[in-house]
Amino acid sequence: MTNPNLISARQLDSVLAPISDSTGMPNAAYVSEAFFNHERDTLMAGTWVCVGFASDLVKSGYVKPVDFMGLPLLLMRNKDGLVQVFHNVCSHRGMQLVAEEGEVQGVIRCPYHSWTYDLNGNLKGTPHIGGVGQHKVEGFKCEKHGLKPLRSVVWMDLVFVNADGQGPDFAEHIAPLENRWRDFIGADGFDLMRRVNMGGSLEMTVNCNWKLAVENYCESYHLPWVHPSLNSYSRLEDHYNIQEGEHCSGQGSFAYRLSNVAGTHLPKFPSWPEDKLEHAEYVSLFPNVLLGIQADHAFAMMLEPLSAGQTKEHLRVYYVGEEAAKDSYAACRTSTLESWRVVFGEDIGVVEGMQRGRQSPGFQGGVFSPVLDHPTHFFHQWVARRVGNQSAAA
Repeated sequence: MTNPNLISARQLDSVLAPISDSTGMPNAAYVSEAFFNHERDTLMAGTWVCVGFASDLVKSGYVKPVDFMGLPLLLMRNKDGLVQVFHNVCSHRGMQLVAEEGEVQGVIRCPYHSWTYDLNGNLKGTPHIGGVGQHKVEGFKCEKHGLKPLRSVVWMDLVFVNADGQGPDFAEHIAPLENRWRDFIGADGFDLMRRVNMGGSLEMTVNCNWKLAVENYCESYHLPWVHPSLNSYSRLEDHYNIQEGEHCSGQGSFAYRLSNVAGTHLPKFPSWPEDKLEHAEYVSLFPNVLLGIQADHAFAMMLEPLSAGQTKEHLRVYYVGEEAAKDSYAACRTSTLESWRVVFGEDIGVVEGMQRGRQSPGFQGGVFSPVLDHPTHFFHQWVARRVGNQSAAA
């Protein structure tokens, strides 16, 4: 018997049907805060989810607190430059440990009872734990009460965590996409990417559920009407669908010509095939990363779900090698970032419009184009399989 407060098995079965017979996820998956929390604890926790960027930790000894769907986390770069992620709570009484990002001098000190931790999360000091002036107590072992780490990895500057610790090895998780893009950038292409502060980042808060941002990014169907400038040189008919592995889908273009349109002339990946210089690919790495790769730059957008109806988009642009970071390319980098600012800005109206539409009982998941909507349908099915019959929609 299905609990009436849950998204029904029948609704999920409809999502999992072949594309010509399928419907999308029902409205509750986009507007319910209970479902939002359920996603955090199941869908997000059970896979590799992006929670930040390693390059935001600008030096060794730097820490940055993040709040991911209500979960307080702490990104830390230790004295050796290693990036790790911990739960941002003191082991003593659960106080939020770090409130603001910055460089740590010495140790991290809890503002409540002054317990201290080093930059590897080890508990180093417990003042007065045994009474006034008694900073140690028999039987209490500091090594058992350090900060609680999350399974984490850095890939292409993105910091991923697997909260439940049950996901596959990250190398296995990312292999299908890496193998695909090696055809463009070669074996060392990921190591060549450089983030440059000037012309390298963008933040936008959008009033839509995070899944709508993924769905919109997956497909090129909307280009003629939402992106008329982009569609003038990279037309709908120049695009193809991408489905890679179990958690990656999107679109590619045979006619990417931003360098011509924006007048940018940036260093290119040395392994990029000469006969594919106008190829570009844009994929959603489920659940919350949007990636783009072109011959002269790449970008990554982390989607930070703030609530059922609001998402913060964090864009970072990466250029090729140290040469591209020089001042002589500053105008080209600025033009590149501005071009993407326009494109992603054009998407805001449609994703917010879809979010408003999810309030209507006249819409219950919609349907899909059997030709142009394959990437989006693939994402819906990915979500449906992971939330299962226990998805809270109250």
